[in-house]
Amino acid sequence: MPLIAVFRLARAGLVMAREGVFGIVDLPDLPPAQRMALRTIRLLERRSVRRKTADKRLSDALNRLGPSYVKLGQFLATRPDVVGREIATDLTSLQDQLPAFPMAEARRVVEEQLGQPVETLFEDFGEAVAAASIAQVHRAKIRDHDGELRQVAVKILRPGVAERFRRDLKSYYLVARTIERLHPPSRRLRPVAVVDTLARSVELEMDFRLEAAGLSEMNENTREDPGFRVPEVNWPRTAKSVLTMEWIEGRKLSDVAGIEADGHDLPAVGATVIQSFLRHAVRDGFFHADMHQGNLFLEADGTLVAVDFGITGRLSPAERRFLAEILFGFITRDYRRVAEVHFEAGYVPRDQDMEVFAQAIRAIGEPIHGHDASEISMARLLTQLLEVTELFNMRTQTQLIMLQKTMVVVEGVARTLNPHLDMWHTAEPVVRGWIERNLGPTGRLQDAASGFAALGRLAADLPLLADRAGRLSGEIERMTEKGLRFDAETAEAIGKAEARHTRSGRIALWIIAGLLAIAVLT
Repeated sequence: MPLIAVFRLARAGLVMAREGVFGIVDLPDLPPAQRMALRTIRLLERRSVRRKTADKRLSDALNRLGPSYVKLGQFLATRPDVVGREIATDLTSLQDQLPAFPMAEARRVVEEQLGQPVETLFEDFGEAVAAASIAQVHRAKIRDHDGELRQVAVKILRPGVAERFRRDLKSYYLVARTIERLHPPSRRLRPVAVVDTLARSVELEMDFRLEAAGLSEMNENTREDPGFRVPEVNWPRTAKSVLTMEWIEGRKLSDVAGIEADGHDLPAVGATVIQSFLRHAVRDGFFHADMHQGNLFLEADGTLVAVDFGITGRLSPAERRFLAEILFGFITRDYRRVAEVHFEAGYVPRDQDMEVFAQAIRAIGEPIHGHDASEISMARLLTQLLEVTELFNMRTQTQLIMLQKTMVVVEGVARTLNPHLDMWHTAEPVVRGWIERNLGPTGRLQDAASGFAALGRLAADLPLLADRAGRLSGEIERMTEKGLRFDAETAEAIGKAEARHTRSGRIALWIIAGLLAIAVLT
């Protein structure tokens, strides 16, 4: 084990113990030896933490440990399959707020990344208005082509954060490998793969050009959507560590009283939140995976604006079909079809019993019938579905877990605006429209057209493939008759490499002989 990684883990464990994080674990569920170890560790708790809630303990501990642990907490909030539903819920409330880094550092990053002085790029460049683990945001002004001033938001990567993440990731990998080695049942959750996903996610999140591309893609996807949009990107002032985009004037969705005082229809806003998310996920296969209240603004005209596209999710056409068929199966009480979809998608191993699996699905679906729709949570239904699939050795599907967790957050946001929200009635137009287009006659025709198009492309490529196959066959036949031949350049390169190898071998033999001679003489 790398000593530095072990030291960092020990420090992290001490901070978590002091902040009472280990007190969140339910002791009766653990074996006796682990219960004793946890009780011993809890002796390190500060007295004051015992009055804090579980989410406050986690939040304080992760903020004390620094940006990479805050980001780890946010990531694990999307993986209830790994940390458990209660802890994932606690992590959802984690506030990503850190002190701002100095203005001089911000200006230096901007000038290094964009290659011009700040005064040349912006008419005005203000102090930071928000600071988080990865970056902070400044309010600035630019002059348009028509000479008018326009306000923009400038997001700047926190200096040194990339190196900090690289160091801490080594510790995360050490923990993941140790868990896989010592606790075989956890291998189904693929802890090392979880860290791989985190590492990739953070790597992408720290390249603001990719976030800008995500904003641009979402802008194109939602251009015709009612009541929803995203900020426009200012590409000339955007680079790997700097993102400049339209400044959004509006209320955060966390300010429910202010939104109501402005005269907005709260249930209508809640419906827009739900329907927008479902359009992105089911229709486009590309969704904002961090749609909490702090990342959603409501403009004066009632338009919902989503910001901070550092975390996004994607669903393939097959996964979208899987999601739609599952929802449709629950609505129509066709539990066998829901089970079949899982097997067809390859999510549940073929050695499992489909009839028993359909029975488990029925145990989830039947309780939702006969109840008022406002009492039924679509997010909770998907959560239960993923929990049940664990009994049938379903391998973790990261993209579906992210979708489910985002739906939990989105549904929570919508219900703060309308506590009596009918999720099924609100979602029905979006889901029904997608099913009609993709699972009905129109969808079948499109599938057939796609199949014919693929056959057409294959037919067009057949002459080229035949020519390549003929040439390959001829080359193999010549090699069989005359042996493998090299051109002069290749033969010369092999000769030089062999000469170097021989010289290196002689030198190594002389060194070994010398060491043996010294050993004998001494």
